[in-house]
Amino acid sequence: MATTPTPTAPKSAAPPPRSVLRDPAFLRLWAGTTASGLATWALPFVLGLAVLHRDLGAAGLGLVLAARTAGFLAAVAVGGVLADRHSRRAVALWSALAAAAAAPLLAAGLGRSLVLMTAAAALAGAGQGACRPAFQALTAEIVAPERRQQANAAMTMAVRSSTLAGPALTALLAAFLDVGTLLLGIGLLWLVAALVPGKGAATKAHTAAEAGRLNFRSDFLEGIREARRHPWFLAGLGALVAVIALGYSATSVALPLISRDRYGTEWVLAAAMTAYTLGALGGALVIARWRPRSQGWAAFAGLAAYGVAPLSLMLPVHPLVVVAAYAVAGIGIELFNVPWFTATQREVAPDKLARVSSLDFLVSYGLAPIGLALIAPAIDCFGITPVLAACAAACFLVPAAAAVVPTARHFGRTTPPPTTG
Repeated sequence: MATTPTPTAPKSAAPPPRSVLRDPAFLRLWAGTTASGLATWALPFVLGLAVLHRDLGAAGLGLVLAARTAGFLAAVAVGGVLADRHSRRAVALWSALAAAAAAPLLAAGLGRSLVLMTAAAALAGAGQGACRPAFQALTAEIVAPERRQQANAAMTMAVRSSTLAGPALTALLAAFLDVGTLLLGIGLLWLVAALVPGKGAATKAHTAAEAGRLNFRSDFLEGIREARRHPWFLAGLGALVAVIALGYSATSVALPLISRDRYGTEWVLAAAMTAYTLGALGGALVIARWRPRSQGWAAFAGLAAYGVAPLSLMLPVHPLVVVAAYAVAGIGIELFNVPWFTATQREVAPDKLARVSSLDFLVSYGLAPIGLALIAPAIDCFGITPVLAACAAACFLVPAAAAVVPTARHFGRTTPPPTTG
């Protein structure tokens, strides 16, 4: 006897993915990253106040900041290897604690021992450098793939907000606190960065690597081999280096000179740098939701947009044009950064992600001081306009060349699946 089948209940539509900003684990990581960003950007400003108060000389300031950069570059590769071999949360914890320990040492050496301050600055830089790849890999562990672009946008907004608010907040506090106390406050920020983020996922990569069969050299070379598997990554790294080492370095040197000599005011310098940061915040807001069909090409176009900054400095334009050009450059840089970080988290093997990220930071940050060191002599030799023209051309042409590399169109071998913000 035939029976009428019982009708099945209609399947309910899957609930929309919850915003990453409502995820407690991500918010803890975001808070730690924000604290580390504030500490990073506040330190040079506080040391500058020490120069104003005659607790530190100009040459001493240069030495201390150089030591911090050296510590960063020395530790970022080590931090990438450690974060792939062991718990990324543990690497972030101990790195941030090292940076926190450097703060009271800086305060103790202030006005007393330049040697102690230099060593402490190197320790602070090392902590900062080792944190970066660990935090980058932790984001991939904590956040689901479909929400990583939104997460990376929130992370970069924290960095840009720190750039904007850090010096202003420090200047406000300096009206009530001395430099030594401000340095201790930077140490407290690093303690927040160390203690607030939660644990990431326990991956097989961590447990397998804990056997410690490989040494640092072979581990790091393995990360380089992984990077070479992704032509879009190498092309993007080359384009990023060109924009930072040439474009950013040229504008960093030329903008103060042009603000003083052409416009006769410091207002253009301050307004352009503020516009750049506000533009970057706007770019991060846009890319948190926007998913271009060819995300690699869109990202390279954003990176190339930095070329309008040196271009505006070449021409006798109204100062508002310079400010607008810097805003465009800021928007473009985040239209590149956020998809770049997201694609790295998606395409790179999870057990090698921290090492590839450390390679990114090492190359881009490592070559920036070289560009800064060479731009000023080049301006003295060839003049400011030819140097700016060459740097603007590099900003436009190198990303365009990188965009034609195989796999560059989508920052991967295949088109990424559509995601929701």
